[in-house]
Amino acid sequence: MASITKVMVSLALNGFSGWKALTIEQILGKPAEEVRLEDMRGLSRRQVLDLFHAADAPEFKKIKGEYKAEILPAGPFAAVAAFYTHKLFGPGHWEGKAFFPFSDRSGWGYNIFSVNRKSRETMARTCKMNTCHGLSNIDNKCSLHLDYAAHNGFLNHTMHDEIRRINDELYIGMGYMSVGGGPANPAPFVLFDRPSKWVGPDKT
Repeated sequence: MASITKVMVSLALNGFSGWKALTIEQILGKPAEEVRLEDMRGLSRRQVLDLFHAADAPEFKKIKGEYKAEILPAGPFAAVAAFYTHKLFGPGHWEGKAFFPFSDRSGWGYNIFSVNRKSRETMARTCKMNTCHGLSNIDNKCSLHLDYAAHNGFLNHTMHDEIRRINDELYIGMGYMSVGGGPANPAPFVLFDRPSKWVGPDKT
């Protein structure tokens, strides 16, 4: 029954009709290594889902440091996802994610927010997560998983992200929470540019 409900929610929210065997080049019209952030903006919900499916999980230990991030405005609930991410998820406007792999299989990280404190722009590093490789809850391929349960409460406790590689300067992610339909209704985002060094989360 749960699996039937998941399919029905996916159909209703995404207009989803099954995965297509497309390559990144077929979806975007250029080789994966030539794709840039600008190519990702304005994609339809269907294109974003196909792109995520076409991409592969990044090599775990190569994802290290602080990455810039941006929400992709695709789908009927894109505005809701943006509002939650920038207003409720953390202490300010969401700017990126950071990763530190402990081994080939496990690691952790945090999210980065811009915060205006006493009229100064300050970066907050919080909303930690554990990371690992594993089968996707979205399409059953391998993804880099970001699990927030161990470090967060309330709605963020159920948050989960999955990330795949387009090229070394661009990654596509899907984020979901139980309250928003879980993996049947993921919110797309991208990580972009070369990473800066790992700073570490704020002390709380």
